[in-house]
Amino acid sequence: MSVARIAEVSFTSDDRVRDVIHNFYADGFDSLYPKYPGGRPKTFTLPERREIKKTAESKPTEHDLPFSTWSLTKLADSLVAEGVVEDISHEGLSLLLREEGVSFQRLRTRKTSRDSDYAAKRARVEHLYAIADGEVIADDGEPEAVFCLDEFRATQLMPHPGRQWAEQGGRHKDPDREPRRRRRATYNRYGGARHLFAALDLAKDKLCSHIKPVKRRTQFLEFCRYLRTLYPDKVRIAIVCDNCEDHGVPQGAGAWPVRQLATAALE
Repeated sequence: MSVARIAEVSFTSDDRVRDVIHNFYADGFDSLYPKYPGGRPKTFTLPERREIKKTAESKPTEHDLPFSTWSLTKLADSLVAEGVVEDISHEGLSLLLREEGVSFQRLRTRKTSRDSDYAAKRARVEHLYAIADGEVIADDGEPEAVFCLDEFRATQLMPHPGRQWAEQGGRHKDPDREPRRRRRATYNRYGGARHLFAALDLAKDKLCSHIKPVKRRTQFLEFCRYLRTLYPDKVRIAIVCDNCEDHGVPQGAGAWPVRQLATAALE
């Protein structure tokens, strides 16, 4: 069929037919797929971006969905179903997550907390982190400074493998030879051990630490009082601890846990 006849049947010009034929010779069948203009990408507001990131970092089971891992398709469908966004493409979702510093990573197993208030505590900690990062403005009465506090006990076993010259082992071993020399894996604590109290100021990205000879309630509260002195009295601070009740409950305090002792020390 001639070019003129093809143009007449397809209601186009001869030049257009020649361009299609030349492109087919150059690119093959890939040249036949239509190339639609994309237009300007859809923009999302800051609250929408935060909610998309929060949903991507959450577990699907928290949204009553019967799978354990998000895919771009499942995540996009869930965001539309929950009303977070009206519509979002898979490529746009991938680009948004990349801009927010979220990537698809390997997942490790862990034990689930048995605390009945785990969800509320986690939401509270994430809210404090958002305040420290400047993503959320603290309301009246909320902490303006956030510390992450942890305690480090004395180092116990410290293996340091090395190399040395020694006699052969195995079937060439001399049965009368002494055991090969080994390097000690620990050390003598003639002066006692030391314990480290450390806290990270999330807003200033500054690490504060105290080294103590013992680690008890008293030393813990002393360090909490020190953190209180780093800000004016009118500034309320928050301390996030992984487990604040390891020190036990003082005699005669009843059900007054250490967490309330720490709160009293900060006031």
